[in-house]
Amino acid sequence: MKMPNLNNELPVSDDEVPGLRVPHSPRGTPPRQTSLAEVMETARSLSNLSIAHEIVVNRDFRFKQNSPTPDSLEGRVKEIVHRAFWDSLEAQLAHSPPDYSHAIKLLQEIKETLLSLLLPAHSRLRSRIEEALDMDLIRQQTEHGALDLPRVAGFVIGTMATLCAPVRDDEIRGLRELRDPAPLLREILRVLGLMKVDMVNFTVQSLRPHLLQQSVQYERAKFQEILDKQPDALDHTTAWLNRAVQEAATAPSNKGPGKTSTSPSPAILSPSAVLDQAYLSLLRWDPDCQLYPETVQMDRSRLDELKRCVDVLTLMASVLLVTSNQCGGAVFPLPGFVGKLKQVIAALLEGSHHR
Repeated sequence: MKMPNLNNELPVSDDEVPGLRVPHSPRGTPPRQTSLAEVMETARSLSNLSIAHEIVVNRDFRFKQNSPTPDSLEGRVKEIVHRAFWDSLEAQLAHSPPDYSHAIKLLQEIKETLLSLLLPAHSRLRSRIEEALDMDLIRQQTEHGALDLPRVAGFVIGTMATLCAPVRDDEIRGLRELRDPAPLLREILRVLGLMKVDMVNFTVQSLRPHLLQQSVQYERAKFQEILDKQPDALDHTTAWLNRAVQEAATAPSNKGPGKTSTSPSPAILSPSAVLDQAYLSLLRWDPDCQLYPETVQMDRSRLDELKRCVDVLTLMASVLLVTSNQCGGAVFPLPGFVGKLKQVIAALLEGSHHR
């Protein structure tokens, strides 16, 4: 397999070079219009790909519960709607006799959430939940005024204590102290939401070793799917590699004694040399350039941080070198001078990449 669309005049060794097959498009054929369904499918593929990639490269990756900021429009609307719902529920439960129509729907949701947290080995606990939260029986009890909501809530809290992570123990203790049914149901649902996120993160960490083994093949297959739907999806990557080939071919290390850039037979470039040059170019990337390679877009934040560290180290080394040349004999031997100078330079450069 050969690297896609690289300059044919600059030979590249094709040993162990993974390739992506660009769908054949006859010359002169106008680009095919992409349908909305294809765009949405590509977006889903990219979303799945980015999540899987982040799980593999970031061992501290965690999903977090989506909570809008209170001062945002979404946050204010959510607060108003939730307050209206819980006020309505509290009013229903305060009736004589109580109206359990909304409470039953919440109990159904609680039951489904508890069942979703179970592992296949929890067959006995599954049976207990099905029996204690038998919705048909609960509806009959509400019709006859025999529903013991505190008892049902106590069973739910006990089950949550069995399933939750140790980090949620304080939340469970807080639930046991609540007595009003409406606030209790609200807090139960809130803590169950946290437990669902905990379960997702536990599953992610359990699957991470398997994803590490399959990540290269998975990402290559996903990029191929995207390329099949949109043949120009990796144009920026192709241009990036083309530039790397040009730069690697003209690098001094690739010229033997007596060779010049106009030598008629350029040296064979190894894939490692081309990729090394390509990734080094990312450390000199213009932040205003919008042609960032698609295949490393998911790692751009990490590469930008690495670029910032390289810039800081370069400036620090330059200042130390100039200081050493100008007054090295007088001040460099002083105890702690170099360390203090590095601290001052680092403090001055802190946040310089944002300016």
